[in-house]
Amino acid sequence: MALAVGVQPGPLERGKAIYEQRCAVCHGPEGRGDGVQAPFLSPRPASLISAATSAKTDQELLRVIANGKSRTAMPAWKDILSEEEQRDVLRYIRSLIRFSQPTLTPPPPAGSQ
Repeated sequence: MALAVGVQPGPLERGKAIYEQRCAVCHGPEGRGDGVQAPFLSPRPASLISAATSAKTDQELLRVIANGKSRTAMPAWKDILSEEEQRDVLRYIRSLIRFSQPTLTPPPPAGSQ
């Protein structure tokens, strides 16, 4: 998606660019924890689209982005990314989550059997 000359990218576009540059190598292009480095890491990188991650608050996720996660390969980004950049990455991560409603078969009309 190209932006017009002189148009600044929005938070989602900035977050995507940072994610692709710094996060996708471990977490994968779609946030599934299947990046090219994932097989070489123990423990494996988290799936950012899992129910467990999705249930975390923005504050919890921002804390992990800023401070990293001990005993994992997840680094602290607080000295590399500004707070705004960290929030942009979080916005992008949240945009990866796609929930779909299960297809329900409607009940048969009353009186039919």
